[in-house]
Amino acid sequence: MTHINLISDTVTKPTPEMLEVMFQAEVGDDVFGEDPTINKLQQKAAEMFGKEAALFCPSGTMTNQIAIAIHTQRLDEVICHEYSHIYQYETGGYAYNSNVGIKLLRGNNGILSVDQIEAAINPTYDWLTHSRLVVLENTSNKGGGTYYTNKDIEPIKDLCKKRNMFLHLDGARVFNALVETNESPKEVGELFDTISICLSKGLGAPVGSLLIGNKEQIRKARRLRKAMGGGMRQAGYLAAAGIYALENNINRLKDDNDRAKQLGKTLSTLNYVGDIRPIKTNILIFDVKPPFNADIFLKLLKEKGINASPFGPSTIRFVTHLEITDSMIEKTKSILKELEDRF
Repeated sequence: MTHINLISDTVTKPTPEMLEVMFQAEVGDDVFGEDPTINKLQQKAAEMFGKEAALFCPSGTMTNQIAIAIHTQRLDEVICHEYSHIYQYETGGYAYNSNVGIKLLRGNNGILSVDQIEAAINPTYDWLTHSRLVVLENTSNKGGGTYYTNKDIEPIKDLCKKRNMFLHLDGARVFNALVETNESPKEVGELFDTISICLSKGLGAPVGSLLIGNKEQIRKARRLRKAMGGGMRQAGYLAAAGIYALENNINRLKDDNDRAKQLGKTLSTLNYVGDIRPIKTNILIFDVKPPFNADIFLKLLKEKGINASPFGPSTIRFVTHLEITDSMIEKTKSILKELEDRF
């Protein structure tokens, strides 16, 4: 039976071509700044986004947490969407690592407007936290892969500058958005103080994220990475995979986005499917109707060789990625149609 893994784009494994460049990587000790492959990856990422420097870290959680720490001090506050990864999936790290509060805003499918953010900024009183950092997630995971365009972000950047606040991008899947908007990384870089990108999702590297910013921010970030246990030695083997991913796997993300939309078209015809969130990139979130629920539905899929994630009592998430082929999409569509007989 063919196994079709739609749990996440984090399940991707290095291709033979990626493994080959990993085996050939020149390495050194990165704690001393002497791993040439890591240095090359960091320089490449910084230049892509028009920034001065970058830092290779084990995970996107670490890059986000470091970003919060370098932009804030104790008693400050972070403003973000209630779906944000920094709130939902980073175990309260903003409080644990940085001693800051968080203000959660609601917006359609993970997207915030400048008016919402402006209304959330605290006035200057002794008894209120200091609104210091805005974090946007692009694309929004829990929002179903929705994205901001640069036009959406420009007024938010202007607001942050006006109010002496910082703007950080959790861009774990930002390239999935950019292949849809045809905007450039450098244009994105002009809008944010710091940017986090993930290499181990749709880009297909086995490990790693990058924090991108100016030299002073990254100097501070290196010390924080070390304090968090993220100092690495001969990690150039992993960085080589990141270089390959940035050079070869960005444009093909459009295929992942398109395959998710194909699945969405099929789901929209099925009588057991309720609400389908807007399908913008490679994440597809939908509800199933009784007598199905998430557990029953996922069990039926697994019996057919398809794995996916529960996102609520009756909510399912599919994520397409580089290991999902056109034939797998066709098989999934066929199985989804067959399940109507169980409804």
